[in-house]
Amino acid sequence: MCKRYGDKRIFNNLNIDFPKNKIIVITGPSGVGKTTLLNIISGIDKEYTGQVIFSKDIGSEKFSYVFQEDRLIPWLTVYENIAFVLKSQLQKEEMKQIIHKYLRLVNLYEDKNLLPKALSGGMKRRVALARAFAYESDILLMDEPFKGLDNDLKKQIMDEFLQIWNENKKTVILVTHNIEEAEVLGHYIYKME
Repeated sequence: MCKRYGDKRIFNNLNIDFPKNKIIVITGPSGVGKTTLLNIISGIDKEYTGQVIFSKDIGSEKFSYVFQEDRLIPWLTVYENIAFVLKSQLQKEEMKQIIHKYLRLVNLYEDKNLLPKALSGGMKRRVALARAFAYESDILLMDEPFKGLDNDLKKQIMDEFLQIWNENKKTVILVTHNIEEAEVLGHYIYKME
């Protein structure tokens, strides 16, 4: 794969494999192309040469994405923000069970009727994680999901993330510039320079 922004070359003949059902961490300094890589993998960015190939057993190549920003819909409750991405996939009762399951896993069940403006930054990150895992996808992309959290809250949310991952073992591609996060979470770590 090759990628340029004008005269700036981001990737030149990048070749990388991501093992299925593992947590792969991509680390490196700001501006090196980590988010660009996620956007290419997900199909958000189509302006590159080369190709992204999925193994035949991946299936539908559906993605969940935890962006750097929370991207919660401000006029919807916590419950409704998760339901929003599930409506086209599930019947009402099954959707309710799945939402409640993930809200319990991230310790937000009691807060399910709050609007995003009533949530702390850490609570918003947990809603984003619950929403990404609840959505039936093959690959979970995470872009700096713990950015801006204090150490205690980051550890708590990372523990919750690993608990959720252990239940369904999705392929996760996680971008961070934090080496500690990479070492704690990653089965494989790629460093971009």
